[in-house]
Parts: sequence; structure tokens; C-alpha cells
Amino acid sequence: MKVIGVGFGRTGTSSLGSALERLGFGPCYHMFNIVREPERIQDWLDAADRGDADWDQVLAGFETVMDFPAVAFWRELVDHYPTAKVILTVREPGAWYDSAAKTIFRKAIQAENSTAARRAALGLVTRLSPDFSSFLRMIDTTVRHRLFGGSVADRGHAIDVFNRHIADVKRYVDADRLLVYDVATGWAPLCEFLGAPAPANEPFPRGNDIASFHKDEGRRMRRLMINSIIHRNRQRPAAADRQAMR
Repeated sequence: MKVIGVGFGRTGTSSLGSALERLGFGPCYHMFNIVREPERIQDWLDAADRGDADWDQVLAGFETVMDFPAVAFWRELVDHYPTAKVILTVREPGAWYDSAAKTIFRKAIQAENSTAARRAALGLVTRLSPDFSSFLRMIDTTVRHRLFGGSVADRGHAIDVFNRHIADVKRYVDADRLLVYDVATGWAPLCEFLGAPAPANEPFPRGNDIASFHKDEGRRMRRLMINSIIHRNRQRPAAADRQAMR
């Protein structure tokens, strides 16, 4: 592991991941990988249950990791990979929460304030797609509970958690190993920290803004549900074989 991103989602983690891969520090493990490969969901549910994991196995094949749910285990990852560089992405706290509330926290906030009809509709969807149900449970367990103490709907509370997280990282990680980074500053501080040449005449990646998030969210969730069905169908023959052997 070469780089561990310890900034919360909606602080530019998608842009940073693309930038790191462009600089040769990849592939990068991000929430997007879990959506594409729902079999990874169980890794994080198990990690939440145990409080730790076999990180070499969970992150096999990746050279960087960031975003939720990995950030919920940032201390464990920083300790397990003592030679990895650590990047703490930051932004203005109020702007961070407002962005998160419109994107990654939106469904959790709705769930916290849900009506009986909304809960019934969600229950139907999760029954149709077990992996989608597990995905929601993973986010609830690792992010809403482990990081935010059970609620992301309270703006003041969430911002307090955000600020405490930044302070905790600065105290915990040696200064010469840590970059506190605003992606708006572009290539220069990142490349200097990593000792990598900046790409010539190439703009810093910008991805997953609010408009892009909403445009892609439905596609990502449909992909998760389709992958869930495919994964379940692949498991059925094996289950039938085990039954026949009894």
C-alpha cells in the first residue's frame, strides 16, 4: 500500500483517486469498487463486526485506498501500512456537509426521517436485491454508526464529527507522513508530497460533483442490483449440488 486517503467522502476523494492513478499510484480502492463488485460488501461488514480485518486480503491488488467505508478504519490502515503516505482531504465544513446531505447522506437522512410508506418501499427493494440490502447495512454500520454515532441528519453534529476527525488525524499521523490537502490546490502540493512530476499541461481531475453524482447514482444502484442477481444465480447451482450430496 503506497497511499492511504483518510478524508471523508465529498472532500474530493474521487478526484484524488483519479489523480493518484494518473501519477502511477494505483489502482485505487474506492466506494465505486464495492458497487461494481458487491462480493466486497461482506469484507466491510466483517471488519465492522470484528473492529479489524485482514487488510492485505481485503485490499489485495490495490496500491491506494480512500473514501467510505475505508475511512471508518483509518487508524487500523495507517498502523497496518506504516510506510504508506497519508492524505487527508479537507474542505470548508459547512460546504462539505451540504454536499454530503445532497448526495452520499441523502438516503440515510431520508431513512432517519422516513415514513411508514417509505420504509415499506425500501423493504421491498432490499428483499428483491440481497446485495443492495447488504450495501445499505454496510453503509449504516461503518459510516452512520461507526463514524457518526448513529445519525447524519443533524448538520451541527455531523460537522462536529468532521472537524474532530481532522484534528484526530493530525494528532495521530506523523507530520512528515501526512499531507492535509484541498484538491482545489491542484497538482503542485500533491506531486511535491509524493515526489512525483506533475503532468504537463494537464488539468487536475474533477469528478463526482453533485450533478454527476445524481446523474450516475441510478446507474450505479441498478448495476449493484443486477450484479446482485447475477451473483445469486451463480451461487444457486452450488447450493443445489450441496443439497444433492446430502
